[in-house]
Amino acid sequence: MLLRYSRLFHTVRYLKPGQIGWRLYYRLLRGRVRRQAMAPLGPVERRQWVGAWSAPAWMSAGLIREETSGEGEPGEWEFEFLGERGGLASADDWNHPGKSKLWLYNLHYLDDLCAQGAQTRPAEHRELVARWINENPPLAGNGWEPYTLSLRLVNLVKWLSGEPWQGGEPIPQAWLDSLARQAQALSAQREYHILANHLFANGKALTFAGVFLQGEDAERWLRQGLAILDAEVPEQFLDDGGHFERSPMYHATLIWDLADLIHLAECSGLAELRQRAEGWRETLARGLAWLEMMSHPDGDVGFFNDATFGIAPALADVKGYADCLGVQLPADSGRLVARQAGDYRVRHAVSSGYVGVEWGQGSRALLDLAPVGPDYQPGHAHADSLSFELSLFGQRVLVNSGISRYGEDAERHRQRSTAAHNTVVVDGENSSEVWAGFRVARRARPGPVGIDAEGAGLRVSGSHDGYRRLPGKVIHHREWCFQDEGLVVEDRLEGRFSRAEARFHCHPAVSLALQDGRRGELTLPDGRRLLLAIEGGEARVESASWHPRFGESQPSQCLVVAFTAAACSTAFRWA
Repeated sequence: MLLRYSRLFHTVRYLKPGQIGWRLYYRLLRGRVRRQAMAPLGPVERRQWVGAWSAPAWMSAGLIREETSGEGEPGEWEFEFLGERGGLASADDWNHPGKSKLWLYNLHYLDDLCAQGAQTRPAEHRELVARWINENPPLAGNGWEPYTLSLRLVNLVKWLSGEPWQGGEPIPQAWLDSLARQAQALSAQREYHILANHLFANGKALTFAGVFLQGEDAERWLRQGLAILDAEVPEQFLDDGGHFERSPMYHATLIWDLADLIHLAECSGLAELRQRAEGWRETLARGLAWLEMMSHPDGDVGFFNDATFGIAPALADVKGYADCLGVQLPADSGRLVARQAGDYRVRHAVSSGYVGVEWGQGSRALLDLAPVGPDYQPGHAHADSLSFELSLFGQRVLVNSGISRYGEDAERHRQRSTAAHNTVVVDGENSSEVWAGFRVARRARPGPVGIDAEGAGLRVSGSHDGYRRLPGKVIHHREWCFQDEGLVVEDRLEGRFSRAEARFHCHPAVSLALQDGRRGELTLPDGRRLLLAIEGGEARVESASWHPRFGESQPSQCLVVAFTAAACSTAFRWA
């Protein structure tokens, strides 16, 4: 019980007063919130734009509708989200008790309206929209929660503003009325108690709704949306380009949102958006540079904090969208500092706290010397301080766990734990107190970062104090030494501890074998070998798992090095 209250105290103490106030407001005055959501609205009409919506699509289709006979009769509605299929046979299935909340959220987003190949499914999409409106009465079920409202509103506006609706066919008035009611419901439930990417999504959606519709209500939604964006763009995007939640996956989502807002300004021609578009372009350019630094040679993101494949656009998708908008990688990326050290190109995202090191053909290391996230909203943080990922010759070699689920179960907790990342575990504890799926109590603080050229090599150093809460008040120091076709990871623990382990998770395609407790080798898929040498520790191999997508777990191996002294080094050498 004491531990529970301690965690709660050390979580709540970081919240902004407004977060607490808004949470109390939404809990204690639910009747007032419902009345605001259902407030009478004026006449609903569509605003005329100067152009049609024509943005690229990155997301795979979620709608699967198979024929049930050879005569081409449509089959049952079936969707696939998060690696799991489910049907939509009746109105009850929108809130099916057998499906996870996250799966149902995806069902309500209506992402398929703007997915790849959407232009080939116009009839299905019209029926899908009609079903959602008819089978989801206002404020009933998952579809009327603010985050689902936000994503669906944007998808509806994009779809209704696209080429299929430019031929003069009127949009059904019931659909416009529903869109207006959804915008009003979102306006009454803006997520000021959560903030971060949720509030950004609210602001984007209200802006889209206010630009698509016209009238007094639409102008109010537009003002609310732009007020959120005006505050949150500079708050959430750091001056090195990184998103402040420090999840490469969510970063990619948010800079795609920026691209959408820029395109909305172009399509609508609305002065309120066009005067902000230049600032959004600059933020997008810096964010694109940050995403490029945090992606592996295979083009996908590194797994730091909540990150996996398939949930956000990849680097190539964002680059393609930026190209369509005339946005290029900036020559000056602010506090994303680049330098050359011998054969190594180093980029240091000073504000967000990551370091990228590149050399040779397809070799890159991503180093986490960052805080876990913004103090008032670290919901997507992992206990991964001083972890890193490594690609060699275009192949991922050392990887963090990734994620396969949200929720509050034991597996979600394990995937957020320090042991699921390439860093050091002290006395079986996490470096930051992650708990309850999206909570963090006491959290690690990073120390100063050192980047020093050593002849033809490079040394990057950092530390964190996440274990100072333990009786031995341990500080973890780590150095990455790049030289002579090798990497040496040197760990030093300052303070008292009973046991400590450095963990190095191999990609599933990489095999690991030990000759003894201090020597071994890693074999890459192409047959190349890396030699291992350990000093100050005893090594063993454990079974582990890697989670490249929601609903997916791949078996892998983990090199576990148990400290036999206060300092331990693990060397990886390749030729």
